[in-house]
Amino acid sequence: MGGFFATALKNDCVFDLFFGTDYHSHLGTRRAGMVVLGKDGFNRSIHNIENSPFRTKFEKEIHSMSGNLGIGCISDYEPQPLIVRSHHGTYAITTVGKINNLEQLSEEVIGGSSSSHFLEMSGGNINATELVAALINQKDNIIDGIKYAQDKIDGSMTLMLLTTNGIYCARDKMGRTPLIIGMKDEGFCASFEAFAYLNLGYRDFKELGPGEIVIMTPEGVTTLAKPGSNMRICTFLWVYYGYPSSSYEGVSVEQMRYNCGSAMAKRDGMTKDDIDIVAGVPDSGTAHAVGYANESGVPFSRPFIKYTPTWPRSFMPTIQSKRDLIARMKLIPVHELIENRKLLLIDDSIVRGTQLRETTDFLYRSGAKEVHVRPACPPIMYGCKYLNFSRSTSEMELIARRIINKEEGQNVERAVLDDYCNPDSDRYKKMIEDIRKQLGFTSLNYNRLDDMLDAVGIDRSKLCTYCWDGKE
Repeated sequence: MGGFFATALKNDCVFDLFFGTDYHSHLGTRRAGMVVLGKDGFNRSIHNIENSPFRTKFEKEIHSMSGNLGIGCISDYEPQPLIVRSHHGTYAITTVGKINNLEQLSEEVIGGSSSSHFLEMSGGNINATELVAALINQKDNIIDGIKYAQDKIDGSMTLMLLTTNGIYCARDKMGRTPLIIGMKDEGFCASFEAFAYLNLGYRDFKELGPGEIVIMTPEGVTTLAKPGSNMRICTFLWVYYGYPSSSYEGVSVEQMRYNCGSAMAKRDGMTKDDIDIVAGVPDSGTAHAVGYANESGVPFSRPFIKYTPTWPRSFMPTIQSKRDLIARMKLIPVHELIENRKLLLIDDSIVRGTQLRETTDFLYRSGAKEVHVRPACPPIMYGCKYLNFSRSTSEMELIARRIINKEEGQNVERAVLDDYCNPDSDRYKKMIEDIRKQLGFTSLNYNRLDDMLDAVGIDRSKLCTYCWDGKE
C-alpha cells in the first residue's frame, strides 16, 4: 500500500510534515521520504524503514530542512518522493496506487522519445512513481498530464505533486484510495488518513471526489478538475488497512469494524453456553471482536497481547517464513485466559491462512479447549488489481483458491467461481469446511459480503469488492 501527507503553510511546514507523514507508518514498511520547498529550493530525504521506524530515520531532518511547502510518504515498494526536472519546471512527486501495465507504458514512453529512459531499481523493476512523472511530462501542462497518466494506467493512481506554485493533489479517477484536505489558520494539509492532521491543529476542510484535482497553497485550495460521479473506493480499507481513528467517505473505520462484529454475532447465534470469551487478533481484529462480544453477550477478552514497542508489522519482510516468525513472536499469551477455555477468535481476513493457523496452534499449545474462527470479511478469491495490499504473486497463494483448485482442477470457469462466492451454495459450504480442517479450527464462519457492505453503510455501487467477488 502506502500513504502520504502534504503541507502548505504560511510559516515553516517541516514539523507538521514530519509528524503527519509518521502517522501513515501503518500503511507501509519499506521506504519513506520527505521533500520540502524553501528559499534554497527543493530539499529531499529518503530512508529505508524496514528495520527502524520513520521517526528514528528522519528525526535529524526536522532540524535541517526548512520551507513552507512539503510532501512526505510512506511506501511499501519504490523509493519516493522523486524530484523531476521537466518542461513543467522542477517538481517533486509521490504516488499511491498500482500500475498493472507498467511494462507496456514504459515501453511506450521509451519508444516515443529516443532520449527517454528509466532508472532501474534493485531487483530489475522500474520505479512506478518515475513512470507516472514521465506520463505527466507527455502533455503541455500538469493538469492534462495528470489526467493523461490516470487514463493510461490500468489499476489506480492517487498522487501529489509539489511545485513552486503550490501542491497539486489528485485522487484516483475511481476514488479507490482517499485524499482529504485539512485546514488551520496557518494554511492547509493533504492526507491519505484523515486522523493524521487532527493532533496538529487542523480541522476537516474537504474530501476530494473521484478524479478531482486541486492545487493547495498556504492561502487556499482551488479545484482544477471537478470530481467524477462514479466511485469504487476499496472496502478493505475499512476492514483492515485503515487506522481505527480514521474515516473514509464520512464512515468511521472503528465503527464499521464494530458493525461487522455485531452482524457476525447475529448470524452466528453463539452464546455463553457455546463459548467462554470473544477475542480479536490484534490490532485490526479488536474492534470486530468488541462488536461481536457486545451483540452476543459473551465477554470480550485479550488472551494474547501484541508486543509493540520494538516488533515491526508482520508483513515487513519479503520472505514469507520471516513474516510468519515475526507474527508468532509478537503475540504474548495470557495463560489464565486461555487454559481450558472455548475461544472465539476474530481476524480481519484470511489470505494465505499461514499466520492464523500459527495463531490457532499457539492457542492450543497454551491450553485452549476450542478455537472458533470468524474472519471479518468473506473469503478472498481474487488478487487485487487496484492496490498493492498483498505481495501475493499468484491467486493460488490464496487459501480459498487452493481449496477450489484441489476440488475443481485448474482453469475453473467463472460461473463455478461465482458459485463458490455464494455463501448459500453447497460449493461454498464445502470450501469453508475444507479450509477449517486444513487450518485446524473448531469451527469457521466468514462474514458475508452483504453484511460487510451493510456495515459500511454507503451506496454499494461506490464500494470495490473485486477481491471477494471478482466484480469490476
